[in-house]
Amino acid sequence: MEITLNNEPLTVSGESITVAELLEMKRYTFKLRIVKINGRLISRDSYDEERIGDGDDVQVIYLMSGG
Repeated sequence: MEITLNNEPLTVSGESITVAELLEMKRYTFKLRIVKINGRLISRDSYDEERIGDGDDVQVIYLMSGG
């Protein structure tokens, strides 16, 4: 399947993938992040259930703090 991840095309095997599987596959381990699928904010509690399908636009945004 073809998705867009952070404005870049990405080919993923299978018909769908969970958010947790995508984060693991891409080795996105930073804890302070948010994930959006097609502009919809995904709750951290649902990363194991929320599925990404063909054509979806996924944004993984890291939150930074500082002063």
